Amino acid sequence: MARIVVTGGAGFLGSHLCTRLLERGDEVVCIDNLITGSIANIEALFARPGFTFVQHDVSTFIWVPGEVDAVLHFASPASPADFERIPIQILKVGSLGTHNALGLAKAKGARFFLASTSEVYGDPLVHPQPETYWGNVNPIGPRGVYDEAKRFAEAMTMAYHRHHDLDVRIVRIFNTFGPQMRPDDGRAVSNFIVQALRGQSITVYGDGGQTRSFTYVDDEIGGFLALLDGPITGPVNIGNPDEYTILQLAETVLEVTGADVPIVFEPLPVDDPTQRQPDITLARSALGWEPVTDLHTGITQTTDYFRRVLGL
Repeated sequence: MARIVVTGGAGFLGSHLCTRLLERGDEVVCIDNLITGSIANIEALFARPGFTFVQHDVSTFIWVPGEVDAVLHFASPASPADFERIPIQILKVGSLGTHNALGLAKAKGARFFLASTSEVYGDPLVHPQPETYWGNVNPIGPRGVYDEAKRFAEAMTMAYHRHHDLDVRIVRIFNTFGPQMRPDDGRAVSNFIVQALRGQSITVYGDGGQTRSFTYVDDEIGGFLALLDGPITGPVNIGNPDEYTILQLAETVLEVTGADVPIVFEPLPVDDPTQRQPDITLARSALGWEPVTDLHTGITQTTDYFRRVLGL
């Protein structure tokens, strides 16, 4: 049993992570300011022994009484819809929030785990993307608030590792989907499913030829835990190497939902990556991890979730 702090623990990934940690016997202190997280995501956990929730903005000083074995820093809005809505908060949680979470880990002698992102690769010129690729990011574009916040967070994490000898782990998360996503979070999977279930046209940006690699949340969390418990610092890509075009994703959603709605095309957002696919050689070799859930199965389970949430 370990006592683990999860920042952003009421968010999509954080809430799944809290659940899995409790299931394996760990105590969890979940910290979230609920700017994009939701109590609904963690309400079932309040009845479980070993779970504590603290509503707090980690961009300000963090303190947790008692022993702490690990600090898992997942606090950050991560949806493209948030980049324009709350850009300053995204920059602050990536910089000040990471600094505060690292400070807590250092004070407690705890392992620090940073949730970074494939967005550090920007619009990649290397395909698929290995961890050794430095990326192609526009620092002053609208996506830069997230991309650069995470790049800074990685740099600060490694500075603490080198200067303070802090035990750290860095994961680079590729597109992940599943239950507990926000219906309005602006990501392709949730957008397409919600539009299809409501009988609305499915909105594809650009010509739909841009690619992504979609990982079902259960697989993603398994990768996190393998890295947390494993021997390597990282960064490590945790994602699904199966690459799909956005148009293929839309067609899969139509197939799963049975919706008879058109696909409409809108202009591509600024700096939207044309390709995204992880090289997971390191995860396979060092952690023994790879995803097992295919896209159709994951979309089916996510659709079932949205039907319940939307009452459809």
